[in-house]
Amino acid sequence: MLDIKLIRENPDFVRQRLASRGAGDEKFIEEVLQLDEQRRKTLAEVEQLKAQRNKVSKEIGALMGQKKIAEAEAKKIETRDIGDRITALDKQVAEIEPKRDAILISLPNLPHESVPMGKTAEDNPLIRMHGAKPDFSFKPKTHIELCESLKLVDFARATKLSGSGFVLYTNWGAKLERALIQFLLELHSNEHGYTEVNPPFVVGPHCLEGVGQFPKFKDQYYGVVEGDKQEEMGKLYLIPTAETPVANIHREEILPEKSLPIKYCAYTPCFRGEAGAAGVGTRGMIRVHQFDKVELIKIVKPEHGYDELEKMVTNAEKVLQLLGLHYRIVLLCTGDMGFASAKTYDIEVWAPGQGGYLEVSSCSNCEDFQSRRMNMRFKVDGGENKFPHILNGSGTALARLFVALLETYQQADGSVIIPPALQPYLKTDRIHA
Repeated sequence: MLDIKLIRENPDFVRQRLASRGAGDEKFIEEVLQLDEQRRKTLAEVEQLKAQRNKVSKEIGALMGQKKIAEAEAKKIETRDIGDRITALDKQVAEIEPKRDAILISLPNLPHESVPMGKTAEDNPLIRMHGAKPDFSFKPKTHIELCESLKLVDFARATKLSGSGFVLYTNWGAKLERALIQFLLELHSNEHGYTEVNPPFVVGPHCLEGVGQFPKFKDQYYGVVEGDKQEEMGKLYLIPTAETPVANIHREEILPEKSLPIKYCAYTPCFRGEAGAAGVGTRGMIRVHQFDKVELIKIVKPEHGYDELEKMVTNAEKVLQLLGLHYRIVLLCTGDMGFASAKTYDIEVWAPGQGGYLEVSSCSNCEDFQSRRMNMRFKVDGGENKFPHILNGSGTALARLFVALLETYQQADGSVIIPPALQPYLKTDRIHA
């Protein structure tokens, strides 16, 4: 959530940064300011009336002591009138505040000054590339062909079980998925210093609101109920990413300054209903309703936020370096950024069978946007409470990493070589029919 103080003190700056996203949200700032000013004036009037009521109450006591009963009774009527006015104003505040906050919670984060202007992914600048595209002496197969010939994924039976957009890993496919998860968790927890956690896969709406997925994207996620209790719909949701529960671990807490930075990593399945909007019915693993991911979360002091973002990107790309995969890193422009992000890097791995790059990691600094929504703070030595920066990154998403691995290491005989870094987890150096 944006800082209302910043909006009050520098509304033109806020409008300009919102306008850079290209979604038209800057038009709501004037309404926020009007509601906020109305709320503040009303609260100020309430405080004046309370002070006046206290003064009159003291006068009543003095009059009663002087046996001036009639004058005291008149003052009592005055206090009742003041009380009625306070009640009416309190009701006004109770109506104004939700209107203001409903707009505030629907506004996206402000892009950082280092984020380039742009409208779409075509405007995202390339930051760097690593490695070279593999050179084949044969026409490379797609991951669908490889999965079917090596019996790694049963697409048809997955559809029979759950409909389109789901995957049934089988035999070496299931083992490869499990090996990748283990490899990622051990890399980030043992070498990169993240604390591994295993969060719930179902959360309340307050967690989705905390990270900025609600209310704007509420129609894109899976609500769950116990049995057929439709009256409970809206109380629990399947998580779209581990960011949702993990970033909320310290919500509504005041953390000691010395506890920062906090670094978590977590494996979870991820559930996304919006996948159907982009041709999820087509076969394959590029865009599905359920996929595995290892997520990275950091909670840091504001002055360290952007240094920690660069480190997070380095942590995520280490995965692809160890697996020997060609990739590139792009910086998202203002018009292509996520709702909660102030700055985002995407890591895209090359998939030969697709003839293109696939996003496997998105690393973002959300600054204090999420911590304000969660009311998560830390106490500095001087006693002041501040909102920390919250960062999130994929370390990495599994379905597309699985695709890139198969398509990159396929051999002319139809087998797939397993890179050395993964062999201790899979206990083989090659998958073949």
